[in-house]
Amino acid sequence: MDSSAMQPRLELRGASKAFGEVQALLNGCLSLYPGEVHALLGENGAGKSTLVKILAGVHKPDTGALIIDGVQRHFAWPSDALEAGIAVIYQEPTLFADLSIAENIYMRRQPVDKFGRIRYDEMNRWTQEMLNSLGVSLKATQLVRGLSIADQQVVEIAKALSLNANVLIMDEPTAALSKPEVERLFAVAERLRGTNVAILFITHRLEEVFRLAQRITIMRDGAAVHFAETHEMNHDSIVAKMVGRDLSTYYPKAEVEFGEVGLSVRNLTRPGVFRDISFDVRKGEIVALSGLVGAGRSEVARAIFGVDPVESGQVWVEGKQLKLGQPSTAVKAGVALVPEDRRQQGLALDMPISRNASLTVLQRLVRYGLISGKSERDLATTWGNKLKLKAHTVDAPAGTLSGGNQQKVVLGKWLATNPHVLIIDEPTRGIDVGAKAEVYQTMTDLVKNGMAVLMISSELPEVLGMADRVLVMHEGRITADIPRSEANEERIMAAALGQMENGVRQAA
Repeated sequence: MDSSAMQPRLELRGASKAFGEVQALLNGCLSLYPGEVHALLGENGAGKSTLVKILAGVHKPDTGALIIDGVQRHFAWPSDALEAGIAVIYQEPTLFADLSIAENIYMRRQPVDKFGRIRYDEMNRWTQEMLNSLGVSLKATQLVRGLSIADQQVVEIAKALSLNANVLIMDEPTAALSKPEVERLFAVAERLRGTNVAILFITHRLEEVFRLAQRITIMRDGAAVHFAETHEMNHDSIVAKMVGRDLSTYYPKAEVEFGEVGLSVRNLTRPGVFRDISFDVRKGEIVALSGLVGAGRSEVARAIFGVDPVESGQVWVEGKQLKLGQPSTAVKAGVALVPEDRRQQGLALDMPISRNASLTVLQRLVRYGLISGKSERDLATTWGNKLKLKAHTVDAPAGTLSGGNQQKVVLGKWLATNPHVLIIDEPTRGIDVGAKAEVYQTMTDLVKNGMAVLMISSELPEVLGMADRVLVMHEGRITADIPRSEANEERIMAAALGQMENGVRQAA
């Protein structure tokens, strides 16, 4: 896209914003053009959220200029931003569940007749036309209750378009979506590009940037530090600009001498889910369990830990057979499981960080029949320091933390049990690149100290960067066991798709 010949739809120049002594934004700069998807990237704390809130009229900048279609504007309220054609689509939509899609879209501005009665036929027709224009199969009269997050986001987009929005800010819209839902959202975004809507797209998933965006702005430490056409960048150059350091330390893979077998799985079978799963993980080794979504990777992890039942098979931890189907037995044997969905399965979001960090070892903290609050806080502080947790206080609810810091709390909670085997499912999903590097360093430190780590990951760069061996699953079977020296994306993907090498599967 040649943007030099057209006027920006939106420009932000030299914006700054401080909250007391904290300088959240130093030099916020951005330009959005009609008919483009523009990616805004940066670690948590880089200033992205503050910049977006300035565009949305939530915050007033201390300095800087906001220019819409060539005219400088000052927003006192979010309604001012809406009137200027700027709408924000958040990760988790805020709609009225017991109202229809049409009622949500036209809330407080329903068409009425001369008697003040709502003209539902007209409102439903307008809504259906908008939904059809977005290429989705939703019905205007459907209740919002029961709609998926993806469908609710489409409703929010339709609502924005009904307000004549020509700047759409999509803040982490794909974080809770499945792959088909992501593809549908991207199709909607492409349709909007065709109508000259300018889209600001915020994500931690770099593959989505290359799939959708034409231009990129990268922020670091409260300032915009790099502007580029997407085709000028690659994964490593983007990450390097975001973190401001050499990427040779991004995957801190250490050469570790492997010890005895820490985890041994033999012929584990759950009909219809996985079958004949056998592998070993040695002390000091990181083994990655790779494959496409639905291949059975997470289910194998849950079965090893005792969450899900199995029909047959055995698991040994440090040479001792584990009684399956009982998570408490797995914990006592020295197995820890960091689940894929940390918010739903790993944390009690309304509870303090200190309580979350101590949930796995509460019995150790009981004094005279009562849980010692001081011991909880001390434990959380100890693990917080080890894992570089960024939190003002361990008394704050876990739900107030960023995704990366929530993952550190879950890690700390399980490491407090002093496990011999760590099973970590999607260790860096939904967290920024700086937090990813810290999680990788933690994993490296753990194997240096003799822990056996089974890592489940959908990110091939992560698998190739951190694993000593890669086990690939396809339709519930392990189809390849690839050593680090022979692993590459092509081989892993071929095994994930069930393809064969020289007429035989890659794993016996």
